[in-house]
Amino acid sequence: MESNKAKLSENEKSGRLSAANNVDQMTSIYSENAFNFKAMAEFLPQKVFEALRKTIEKGEPFPEEYMEEAAQGMKNWAISKGATHFTHWFQPMTGLTAEKHEAFMHPTSDGGAILKFSASKLVSGEPDASSFPSGGLRATFEARGYTIWDPTSPAFIKYIGTAPTLCIPTAFFSYNGEALDKKTPLLRSNEALSNSIRKLVKLFEGKIVDGKAMTTLGPEQEYFLIDRKYYLARPDLIQTGRTLFGKRSSKHQQMEDHYFGAIKTRIIAFMEDVDKECWKLGIPAKTRHNEVAPAQFEIVPLFEELNLSVDHNMMLMQILRETAEKHGLVCLLHEKPFAKINGSGKHNNWSIHGPDGKNLLDPGHSPHENALFLTTVCAVVSAVDRHSKILRAAIATAGNDHRLGANEAPPAIISISLGDHLTEILSQIEKGANGNGKAKEIIRLGVTSLPQMPKDTTDRNRTSPFAFTGNKFEFRAIGSSQSCAGANMVLNTIVAEALDEISDKLEAAISRKENFNEALQKVLKETISKHKKVIFNGDNYSEAWHKEAEKRGLPNIKTTLEALPGLTSKEAIELFEKYKVLSKKEMESRFNILVENYTKTVDIEGNCALDMAKTMITPAVLRYQKELSQEINLLSLAGPKSPALSPMQGKLKKISKLVSRLFYETAMLEKALDGKDSKKILEAMEKLRSVVDELEGEVDDRLWPLPKYGEMLFVY
Repeated sequence: MESNKAKLSENEKSGRLSAANNVDQMTSIYSENAFNFKAMAEFLPQKVFEALRKTIEKGEPFPEEYMEEAAQGMKNWAISKGATHFTHWFQPMTGLTAEKHEAFMHPTSDGGAILKFSASKLVSGEPDASSFPSGGLRATFEARGYTIWDPTSPAFIKYIGTAPTLCIPTAFFSYNGEALDKKTPLLRSNEALSNSIRKLVKLFEGKIVDGKAMTTLGPEQEYFLIDRKYYLARPDLIQTGRTLFGKRSSKHQQMEDHYFGAIKTRIIAFMEDVDKECWKLGIPAKTRHNEVAPAQFEIVPLFEELNLSVDHNMMLMQILRETAEKHGLVCLLHEKPFAKINGSGKHNNWSIHGPDGKNLLDPGHSPHENALFLTTVCAVVSAVDRHSKILRAAIATAGNDHRLGANEAPPAIISISLGDHLTEILSQIEKGANGNGKAKEIIRLGVTSLPQMPKDTTDRNRTSPFAFTGNKFEFRAIGSSQSCAGANMVLNTIVAEALDEISDKLEAAISRKENFNEALQKVLKETISKHKKVIFNGDNYSEAWHKEAEKRGLPNIKTTLEALPGLTSKEAIELFEKYKVLSKKEMESRFNILVENYTKTVDIEGNCALDMAKTMITPAVLRYQKELSQEINLLSLAGPKSPALSPMQGKLKKISKLVSRLFYETAMLEKALDGKDSKKILEAMEKLRSVVDELEGEVDDRLWPLPKYGEMLFVY
């Protein structure tokens, strides 16, 4: 008995040691490939480290005289990780990231070589700007463009296979100083919103509060995983990221058994590797789970400063793709890779922090008493109502058009869900009351052994495109393949304007010697009364809401080509120029780039569908038709009274009609492609898909040339 106890004790001890070692290992790898504060403190002189820390935490300029020492420290850190090359990592208007690698090696006059990295190499680079989308900002012969170091986002080591490269996050701009990327306007909008937050907080505090105001972001990334062998057999997935043909399988998501279900062994191995790669780069990956559709999953990081979070999300998407390949899988980030089942989005959890670090969207224990919280909420409501068209344009892509408005994603009508409790408080303020909401309720489950739980201020409204979820706003309409930079740049800027408008009114009231609280009550009342039409807490999918939204005057912009002109409207240009986020030329260039991207995407999809119809679908269908004809001929030899003859003839007749439709719709798509009209191309593709998907349900599975949904979604 004693020996068993001793054994049990040793086993427990061994288990605890194993768990402790595992925790130590995870702790040791966190940020090991990011040039974070720990690495900076080790490789930079103290004065350089402190200066860089102030740049990151307070937004102070990094002293030019420290650049050389910063470059040497970063180089030494990278070399200690085995890196031989560095690159300026930037985010052009392609929607992806870009990099040009250069070696640290520098030849010497005696025929040798040294490892060299100067301040000038750290601070700026010169990729060819003519080879990236500029939307008319640059002519082809005007090739000069620059990258410039963003010290607020840590440099990191990226492994391509086993080759480590130092990646330095940078902004990308033209010879004339115009933004050619997504980071530059995002950083400008961060500064604009910070200034507006500080202005408002000063009125409440009666003094300037030291510190940098900022926004934080926690993007929820959805994605699909399929076996690589199926991906390689689908030209549409390879070329467009989505299935252009495919009949929905008998079982898909209707049993609702995949969401939060047990994760399969192969997938958990993939997720483990993704988490480790994220942690090495300082990406705080926290949550992983099965999503709604079969073969769909989600990864969620902790909140970070907005610019860093956007960089990390771009890195995360690359990690998902590369790690999937190592596991014989393919990660699909398209918004709608499979028709008629759940698509993928990127829920943009956005919050505002004052210069003291406090979250201004945290209602605390009594939101009706938190005047600064209510003021911030009213500013967001005002911003979204006033500039919903610009916000809609920010999430407009060809891929997202397939997702928005379906019963899996918010509709194209931009509205805000605040929850009944907060809406009631705003309603009372509008009526001139003090805004006292109901006391916090307790959720009682009727089980004595379970603890009581206070009811949250708001429910989660998954049908709303823009919902308040306790201490943040969740913008659910961003597509899974999109960078978060564009939408957050817009969000920052429109909220900065709304905050300034409130601050200006309060400053005017103070100058007239009015009571601050009374003036605030009046301003909030006016704001709520003017913009409450954008608040809706109900089912955004319902037809009743669409009719109600129309009555309220809320725009319902269903397609990308309808939405994008919002970027070049007079109000949009005036707003972004006022806050020095984007000039008129920069706004127009983005419009041109996005329109061109849309038309090219549709053209590629149309041509891919046409090729597949001609070279894969039609030959397979004709082969089946031929086999049916041969079977009927053999049956007819047995006599006209053969019981199988009539059904077989009926089958052949049905197939022949479908083949006729197939030829016709193929020709119509070819004609639409010649006409270069995106709307007509999409309509022709949909009609062709309809007949192809019907044929998939009729043709011998042995002859069908494409992996089917039932294989791709369930066999991995």
